Amino acid sequence: MAKIKSIVYQPEGRRYADPFGDFMRVQVDSAELVSDHGIRGDHKAGRSKSRQVNLLTSDWLEEMEESGYRTAPGEFGEQIVVEGVRFSELKTGLRLAIGKSAIIELTKPRTGCERLEAAQGKPIPTPIKAAIGFMATVIAGGPLRAGDEVRILTSDPA
Repeated sequence: MAKIKSIVYQPEGRRYADPFGDFMRVQVDSAELVSDHGIRGDHKAGRSKSRQVNLLTSDWLEEMEESGYRTAPGEFGEQIVVEGVRFSELKTGLRLAIGKSAIIELTKPRTGCERLEAAQGKPIPTPIKAAIGFMATVIAGGPLRAGDEVRILTSDPA
């Protein structure tokens, strides 16, 4: 069974002293996804239609850890890490049911940038930069908890 491994976010009001410092994410046991917005209380929520949630898989993070990158929750700028689903199983347009009622849709692959390299303290190789998880939109909101089930939806749930 696939499940949420971790949830992190950047609380509203926290500002970067150094725009190229760490991602200032806070790990939480639970959060609320808000439809067409993102994680309630997140500094970046509601700013973009296609970048409401930043999702990584635990298998991808394990590969990065083996390569010497820091992979504690939030250190790649992600908000949700899912375990039990391989990165290779995911693609743009796929919907994931998370917890009891939330649904997200993967809108585009996430790519690396100078900000990520600065936060990691080392370069991100080009092949890795091209595929660092997915950005998603929130189709249906709802509560999330670490350990909640994640299901890949094969068709539009409506």
